[in-house]
Amino acid sequence: MTFSPSETFRAFRYREFRILWLGAFTSSVGTWMQKVAQSWLVLTLTGSAFWLGLDAFLSDAPFILFSLFGGVLADRVERRRILLVSQLVQMTIAFSLTALVATHSVTVGIILALSFGTGLAQSFGGPAYQALVPTLVERKDVPNAVALNSIQFNLARVVGPVLAGLAFAGLGAAGCFGLNGLSFVAVIFALLALRPRPPVVADGAEPILESLKTGVAEVQGRPPLRGLVGLAFVGSFCSMPLVTFLPVFARDVFHGNAEDLSHLLAAFGVGAVLGAIGMAGVTAQVRRKGLLAAVMLGTFGLLMAAFALSRVKLLSWALLFLAGATLMVVFASFMTLVQTQVHDSLRGRVVSLYSLAFRGAMPLGNLAAGAASKLFPPTTVLVADGLVLVLAAALVLARRSKDGLVSLVDDAGQAG
Repeated sequence: MTFSPSETFRAFRYREFRILWLGAFTSSVGTWMQKVAQSWLVLTLTGSAFWLGLDAFLSDAPFILFSLFGGVLADRVERRRILLVSQLVQMTIAFSLTALVATHSVTVGIILALSFGTGLAQSFGGPAYQALVPTLVERKDVPNAVALNSIQFNLARVVGPVLAGLAFAGLGAAGCFGLNGLSFVAVIFALLALRPRPPVVADGAEPILESLKTGVAEVQGRPPLRGLVGLAFVGSFCSMPLVTFLPVFARDVFHGNAEDLSHLLAAFGVGAVLGAIGMAGVTAQVRRKGLLAAVMLGTFGLLMAAFALSRVKLLSWALLFLAGATLMVVFASFMTLVQTQVHDSLRGRVVSLYSLAFRGAMPLGNLAAGAASKLFPPTTVLVADGLVLVLAAALVLARRSKDGLVSLVDDAGQAG
């Protein structure tokens, strides 16, 4: 296996992909700026890890309720239109939060309500975006496009927190929220400039519930997809509390402020970016992506537990860096397998089912971790989640038989 720099960014040869990537990156930077400021604001207002977990839960909870319908809509309506509405709603929410903070009218209840509104918009925009990306490149370049899309999100995870630390110090939380609102302008212009290939649209006359059942049947009838959905749920449920609890570690373990939090997030993000770049460069050469993902999932669990126990700042940064890299390999492998095994007419629904497991597990994991933190120290909660991931990876690797999950994932056929 060799890393090829010239092939790492080959999806950028496509004009539509370049435009959307740049717009999405700008918007993602703004989103991460708001995440840092909002987490610190919630912690300042409440002083409780429970409220951090609840805010994260309400931000992601709409995926549980609405993402499947978002997937059906993505197979019936032009995906670009769905994304435009989603971005406009999120931009409005960001500017509303800016005004509330600037006028000292914000409360925890308002923040929680707006987090739910943002999650609602994303529950329809997310499946549309994931289904749109593969239509911007040729089929042979879909795995590379998926990996590069992971790079933009995680590069924003690095840039966003760093800018948030600077903006928070100079402009306060309102400045971060306002800059996030402005960032949506870039992705809106990008969407308007796209000329994507016409998608294969599902039968609009089919009842919505029947259309949804068709997508569910596709996943149920494909053992590789079932395995991916299950493992994505476990991985997301147990891994996301690491990021959610970083404000607690920044304040209580390292006795820092919002700038220290941005450093922790940046360390995780840098690792994720490099992990995604590595996958983009070698993804075409990796045949057993399921096996690689299982090994990396167990490795992430160990790194997560080690971070929770670390009390040395430099060591913690290094552990977060490695954790970000390994987790990105896991989820980039999963998404590549999903995207290359479905027909475009079913892509929105299948991706929404996968996203329901992946993104839907986040609020549940955050809520469970937040509740557990009222009984146990956050350190104990993260160690327990890490060990669960190690166990899940071990069980997958132990089933490396003809009917095992790893073999099913790796030997899966591709959609025509």
